[in-house]
Amino acid sequence: MRFEGKTAIVTGASRGIGFGIAERLVAEGARVLITGRRQEALDAAAARLGGPDTVLGVAGKADDAEHQATAVRRAIERFGGLDLLVNNAGINPWYGPMIELDLGVARKVVEVNCLAVLSWTQQAHRAWMREHGGAVVNVSSHSAIRPEPGVGVYGASKAMLVAMTRLLAVELGPDIRVNAVAPAVVKTRFSAALHEGREDEVSAAYPLKRLGEPGDVSAAVTFLLSSDAASITGELMVVDGGLTLTGGADR
Repeated sequence: MRFEGKTAIVTGASRGIGFGIAERLVAEGARVLITGRRQEALDAAAARLGGPDTVLGVAGKADDAEHQATAVRRAIERFGGLDLLVNNAGINPWYGPMIELDLGVARKVVEVNCLAVLSWTQQAHRAWMREHGGAVVNVSSHSAIRPEPGVGVYGASKAMLVAMTRLLAVELGPDIRVNAVAPAVVKTRFSAALHEGREDEVSAAYPLKRLGEPGDVSAAVTFLLSSDAASITGELMVVDGGLTLTGGADR
């Protein structure tokens, strides 16, 4: 029960990695506000996670400042604080050569994957963490640490997120810790195009010979949020089944 008495916000948590993180936090005692685009999906996820005494879903666009402020306010009103923030929401609407990328798409990727994360962190800081402390974990990607053809702008945005994580760790210490995780391919709907129908082929490049599961990422995230990681800030924890060691393609 590492998070008993703590309140968390997890963005993009109606399914996939975000849901797994919320599930782990609830299992260890936290009360959690989850966000996503559709209220119906959030309500269903909240019911699976334990119901209104434990979990609250607030729908909106991740890069909408008004939605962010509402979610932060409602977390504090409902659960009495905001100790933990997991910036998981992200988009990857383009697959193809970066040289052919529409710049409007690139701007939207950076807006959601980077600037929205900064805004969520600012909102949480102003409303609660500046006075009470806390911990933030940003969900980056394996593609942030090496070139990944096809998802170049996504990887570039996640590399920017890593740089932001490190700078915020310097600015917000000692009372607020900021870290990030970098998964490779995790078996979710978000990454289905990278592995569906050829999972054995893709996983062959991994020393662990399997793709990631949401639970692999949630274990890393909850460790970094917890007091077990009290001396860790500004770090990027790679959760990639050893793929970085081989240099193999993750598709």
